[in-house]
Amino acid sequence: MEIIKRECRFYRGDRPCRYHKASGAKCADCSEYAPAGREILVVKLDALGDVLRTTAILPGLKKRDPGAFITWITRAPALPLFVGNDLVDRVLPLQPDGLVALQVREFDLAVNLDTSPLSAGLLSLARAREKVGFDLDERGRVRPLGDAARELLETSVFDDLKRANRRTYQEIVSGILGLEPPVGGVVLNLLPAEREAGRIFAIRNGLDECRLTVGVNTGGGGRWRYKRWTETGTVELIRRLRGELDAQVVLFGGPEEEERNARILEAAGPQVIDAGCRNSLRGFFSRLAQVDILVASDTMALHAALGLGKKVAALFGPTSAWEIELYGRGERVVAPVPCQCCYLNDCEVSPNCMDSITAERVMESLVRLL
Repeated sequence: MEIIKRECRFYRGDRPCRYHKASGAKCADCSEYAPAGREILVVKLDALGDVLRTTAILPGLKKRDPGAFITWITRAPALPLFVGNDLVDRVLPLQPDGLVALQVREFDLAVNLDTSPLSAGLLSLARAREKVGFDLDERGRVRPLGDAARELLETSVFDDLKRANRRTYQEIVSGILGLEPPVGGVVLNLLPAEREAGRIFAIRNGLDECRLTVGVNTGGGGRWRYKRWTETGTVELIRRLRGELDAQVVLFGGPEEEERNARILEAAGPQVIDAGCRNSLRGFFSRLAQVDILVASDTMALHAALGLGKKVAALFGPTSAWEIELYGRGERVVAPVPCQCCYLNDCEVSPNCMDSITAERVMESLVRLL
């Protein structure tokens, strides 16, 4: 007689499930037994910020199919984004075990919202009764599946349509998926130990929870050089935050900003709190959770702050300001130049778009948020 219930959403196969480990219960007498519903696959590989903002589709998918078993395939660096995310049942790395699962497991719905050939190829490989988004045609070219996906592909291919677009990414992909508004929020949950680590960071640095704390993230990712705001503007903003709002300021960045942040810290003075540039991804989140408002360009940090329920002042130069959903908790500070949203990797215009954003404009946005 079969004593294992393989249809249970907690079944692992290669090891005991968490409930058997906790209580010793077997399938027949387990109170946590829960048969999985529709099998849904989401393909979203990179970049980290794109993966994080795409988690906003999860509440809508779960609302439409409450018992759905959701599998997400992504690159290994994005795996930490799903720690504590109970809306995803299984996360697969883009490695042999993940590729095997695509070709063996049968899904009811497979979703790819990325126009990259690799992501589209993964959707083509997936065994699914229904596919939405983008796959590859018989000659290996990216193909939209339906009118809503075609509109997104057109904005990816034609710059003028990208500039003219006024719908957020979340609105666009929800349309592709046929999900009803409102758009769900970014899903980012901290574990208790991570919250405690953030609290310890705040105590060690003398952060007063009764005072306003503003985070300033100086990163811009590696693809578009001019996503980063100027060092001069950052230093002036920090001084005004302390002088005019009596704010505590925490400076954030990644390994690429280490030298840049050192110069900013030296110029801005000793009262600025350095969050460090060598944090793990989850460590970065635990420290980011200590701020009330974040100033950032179009980066992963921006989406993380929104996922943590923070307010944001978002700075935009070469990328679209309108595609970024702020969920009513943010202000867009858009470079006042005719070439804004150029999506050029580099630029010879001087002053460039981010040079044109002043500390005064950012301060005005922060005051409105307050």
